[in-house]
Amino acid sequence: MLSTEAQLLVDGVIVVAYFAGITAVGLYLGRRDRSLSDFALAGRRVPWWAVMASIIAAETSAATFLGVPGEGYTTKSFAYVQIMLGLILGRIVVGYVFLKPYYTFRVYTVYDYLGVRFGPRTKAYVSALFLFMRTLASGTRLFIPSLVMVLAYRMFVSGAQPQFGEVTTVGPYVAAIVALTVVTCLYTTVGGIKAVIWTDVIQACLMFGGALVAIGTLLAHVGGLGEVVRAVPQLTTHEGYFLHGFEASQIARWRQSHGIDIMGVWDYVRLVLASDYTLFSALVGATLGNMAAFGTDQDMVQRMLTAETHQKARRSLITAAFMDVPIASAFVFIGILLFVYYQQDPTYRPPATADVFASYILNVMPVGVRGFVVAGVFATAMGSFSAALNALATSATNDWYIRWRPRRSERHYVGAARWFTVLFAALMVAIAGGFAYAKVTSPDLRIIPVVLGIAGFILGPMLGVFLIGMLTRGRGSDRGNMLAISAGLLATVVVGKLHITILNGVAPWLGLEPSFHQPAWIPEVSFTWWAMIGAVVVIAIGVLFRTPDAVR
Repeated sequence: MLSTEAQLLVDGVIVVAYFAGITAVGLYLGRRDRSLSDFALAGRRVPWWAVMASIIAAETSAATFLGVPGEGYTTKSFAYVQIMLGLILGRIVVGYVFLKPYYTFRVYTVYDYLGVRFGPRTKAYVSALFLFMRTLASGTRLFIPSLVMVLAYRMFVSGAQPQFGEVTTVGPYVAAIVALTVVTCLYTTVGGIKAVIWTDVIQACLMFGGALVAIGTLLAHVGGLGEVVRAVPQLTTHEGYFLHGFEASQIARWRQSHGIDIMGVWDYVRLVLASDYTLFSALVGATLGNMAAFGTDQDMVQRMLTAETHQKARRSLITAAFMDVPIASAFVFIGILLFVYYQQDPTYRPPATADVFASYILNVMPVGVRGFVVAGVFATAMGSFSAALNALATSATNDWYIRWRPRRSERHYVGAARWFTVLFAALMVAIAGGFAYAKVTSPDLRIIPVVLGIAGFILGPMLGVFLIGMLTRGRGSDRGNMLAISAGLLATVVVGKLHITILNGVAPWLGLEPSFHQPAWIPEVSFTWWAMIGAVVVIAIGVLFRTPDAVR
């Protein structure tokens, strides 16, 4: 039997070896980047299966690794996996509608397409929205692995038993965020998209392998599937897998909370809009949300543009979508297993639901397995973070810098992209530090709605303008799109109550009570529907304007 110090040394060596190995691979792959095409698109020579693995790694962030088990732990069902239905449908649409125009026009970023279809102002507006949204959303995600990193450091270095909630200052989290950023930024800056994709392949394997190892360990600790079914009996009924928003218990709670005796059609619509995970949100809301994410978000589209043809890019995208079903199911199942485990032994149950998986990893997992899974947490964080950095740097260089500094050498533009990588890394560190403060002051803050909600505010309006361009030939204009996108952003802000949050946050500084509320006539809308609302508003306004003949 190894001593405690020896066990920690084994786990620590595994984690350090992962960081050293992934950095070396990334630096090696970037040694021949000589043009912006190499840095941003890898010369469009990446195999489709590598692109598929990179897509999986990019979308499976630390928010998924640590946050999705929290959803399974809370709901004690596979309801979250229903979102994958919309994910598959949305990506099929993207694969057959969006990708071919991108390859036809040989774009560096998807916003080049908007410049060709409508004009420079639409391209600049949507590109700016992407830069803002992706920096904010990825910065928020960057905080999440620091939760584990801080406690892992305390455990590996000092041998202290990790206790969630004991770190009540922001400093240790910021130090962890900076350390993770430096490593990821180093190989992303030097290696470009090739480093991102090939390290993503390694990280995707490590991530899913870590999830499977965690499931095996948890099943052994709880006593097998029989104990799981006894503790969570709804797994043997439809309620363990499907939540359509019309369960009797949900309807009863809704009627009671809203003082309604008999529900009409509008009441059912409001119930569906207010519910996070329902069959309706999976088939409609999530479909449009994924069309936006994988058709208009440069972070996701860029790796697809590295494939040789749009057919190979489509194969990567749709295959990754089907792979997401077992991946999401695995992480949700981890959450259900954690519920059973903490029912049996609450010794290490943390005060915040978001920490249930991380606490189990650090406190309960056996030596070696713990190091492997901790490395998996960092792998998911670095995979999505490196992809975001490269996409932001590419968009800033192609959509903005080249306009300001035309007719420079390719080497000059590669250098600019690398400096933009460093700049966006610094911005994300600041954002992650702010989210660390929010999490320290509000430990019960849910991870998944925050991360997905940030993107939901902006991706919907972005999707709307792309759909106008791709589904019509003569509708939409630079001027009309500016108005339509602004209206779509306003609509998502209102239904998402972002203006209420801002007003209540600013109120104390102005000597006012933070008592602003959403007007009663505006329905409660879950974050899963924000993208749809933004897209619908943009399309409704944008199609009223004709495309000028000179642009067609």
